Amino acid sequence: MSQPHVLYQTQGHIAIIRLNRPEVKNTFSNEMLTLWHQFLEKARDDSDIRVIIVTGEGDTFCSGGNIRDMAEGKLRMWDMKRFLWEGVHRIALTLEDLDKPVIAAINGSAMGAGLDMAMMCDLRVCSDQAKLSESYILLGLVPGDGGAYFLPRLVGLGKAMELLLTGDVLTPQEALEIGLVNQVVPHERLMEETMKLAEKIASKPPLAIRMMKRAIYQAQTSNLRSHLDYISSQLSLLSETADHQEAAKAFLEKRRPVFSGK
Repeated sequence: MSQPHVLYQTQGHIAIIRLNRPEVKNTFSNEMLTLWHQFLEKARDDSDIRVIIVTGEGDTFCSGGNIRDMAEGKLRMWDMKRFLWEGVHRIALTLEDLDKPVIAAINGSAMGAGLDMAMMCDLRVCSDQAKLSESYILLGLVPGDGGAYFLPRLVGLGKAMELLLTGDVLTPQEALEIGLVNQVVPHERLMEETMKLAEKIASKPPLAIRMMKRAIYQAQTSNLRSHLDYISSQLSLLSETADHQEAAKAFLEKRRPVFSGK
């Protein structure tokens, strides 16, 4: 019996979503995209989960679309449009609505839509053996999964333009230097280091973490006055939480706080 195309597990307050088609470099399938979307919703709705990690099985994070299918013309016109609308884009829009931090553990190559999927996450920890490229132009395509939206926000317009127009492959160190990834770690310690980051975030007050994520993204599309009005409301709400009171008391008592998520 074949394994599902995506695996899901939890470890404490962390949910791990693992793309599981290593034999084809974790290219998309309808099953993969459906399960990926469902597991994001599952983690979203589980009050015990505070941070989500997305990674891949084998030596590839994600290769995006199947080039053989493209060459054989299996997705034509409206079929391609529906594949994007009903598959990949559901993941992007679910991530946009998800107020729990999501970390991409980039275990290997992230090419084209695979890199787009990593950029949809909030943070990226990268193996020192990975390769990253917005490779659409090499296939005569444009980034249909959000690359032209996410990349300029991460690395700036000029660098994004260069990477999108050339399809150049970046080393992990180059990706780190331009701000595309947050950390580069030895390949054999990728999940260990990603879990450390996830657990560090998960140890903070859960409501404040969720509001912090929303505030950061809200600020990207807001003017200063609107953002200050928004953030003052969020801070006022958090000031009434048990976790804020516990943190303040623990600070004065010089002890480690214990957060209940309330």
